[in-house]
Amino acid sequence: MKVHSLPADDASCGWFHLSAPRTPRPSHRGHSEAPWVVVGAGFTGLAAARQLALNFPNDEVVLVEAQEVGLGPSGRNAGFAIDLPHDIGAPDYIGDIAVAKIVLKLNLAGQTLLRQQVEANGIDCQMTACGKYQAAVEERGLAVLDAYRGGLDKLEQPYQMLGEQELPQHLGTHFYRRALYTPGAVLVQPSALVKGLADSLPANVTLYERTPILDVDYGYDRTRLTHAGGSITAHRLVLANNSFGQHFGFLQGRMLPIFTYGSITRPLTEEEQARLGGKPYWGAIPADPFGTTVRRTPDHRLLIRNSFSFNPDGRSNPKYLQRFLQRHKASFARRFPMLPNVDFQYTWGGALAMTRNHSGFFGQLAPNVYGALGCNGLGVTRGTITGALLADWLAGQSNDLTDFLLASPGPNANPPQPFLSAGVNLNLMWGQRRAGRES
Repeated sequence: MKVHSLPADDASCGWFHLSAPRTPRPSHRGHSEAPWVVVGAGFTGLAAARQLALNFPNDEVVLVEAQEVGLGPSGRNAGFAIDLPHDIGAPDYIGDIAVAKIVLKLNLAGQTLLRQQVEANGIDCQMTACGKYQAAVEERGLAVLDAYRGGLDKLEQPYQMLGEQELPQHLGTHFYRRALYTPGAVLVQPSALVKGLADSLPANVTLYERTPILDVDYGYDRTRLTHAGGSITAHRLVLANNSFGQHFGFLQGRMLPIFTYGSITRPLTEEEQARLGGKPYWGAIPADPFGTTVRRTPDHRLLIRNSFSFNPDGRSNPKYLQRFLQRHKASFARRFPMLPNVDFQYTWGGALAMTRNHSGFFGQLAPNVYGALGCNGLGVTRGTITGALLADWLAGQSNDLTDFLLASPGPNANPPQPFLSAGVNLNLMWGQRRAGRES
């Protein structure tokens, strides 16, 4: 079958350009065969390839990436490795306690894997265990914080509720009225982390970059992946390419490529840092899901992330960058009026593989074809742990986390076009408008 849409992210991702440069691995050329082939070198694919190599030390594991490592969605997010569950469909944002506890366990396992790999391989990715702030300014957002606080009490998780008099000591800005601080989140420079993970893979992993797959021929015991320079035959294939799994023939019409957009400033001068005040680095997510995420990074920059677009083909569309840059400037000015002369250095977009019921896929897709797809905006931790657990499951290992993932109902079907695009775009437009000053 033809692969009709290929990854095509913009070239302006700040995280990518601000992380240490590396020499990409060569593209694949000619014709080869391997016991294991993993498609997609983001958090999920890197974790799957690493764990397969450890579980099958005598097998070659081929990892194929369409773009350059660190340039795709895994290197474009806001850099939050989240620990706590957050069920936006539940009145207390926690929902069923048993489910919440195992989701927490999943996220913590993902954090632990990443921390171990960063420490073992000396990956310089600004990893900081500084927690996160969930901040609000509108009444609707304040109600979310109160409800979530009740859910955290049920889950017996620590937190601190901070008022508007206390928050400037933490964030510098006087913009927010209240914030719920939870200590368990870890912040990273995502592109630097992905690059470091790719460059520290086991010796029996062969990584090919800039090798987009154009055609897939599924057989009972072999799958042939064809690209511009040749082909790779897989005895067993693992798809870790999120919404592009649909273009490989699976979960068609069940994932939504939603793009969100970020801008990052130049480094603040010492005088600007003093004028801002607050802690030297932190991350704040919005109480309203359509609001603005803000980070102050260890290298003294400020990140603004907001605005959404639905790109059904999963590819970047340059028309949105300039439009949303103006929103970023307005959001920055509202929060940091004390920094009127600080400009953005980079603006970019990045895809989230969302599903309507917030459930991903984990397991077997076809004979000798497997996948971990649909991270729903939690790719740093969830992608990491699902990739590793899938590799363990393929080696005959399982535990309560594996059982939980296998029992998932998987992504719901989407409505047909054109109703899908109309509905998603209307929902995104309304959500961003309703966010008010939190946008």
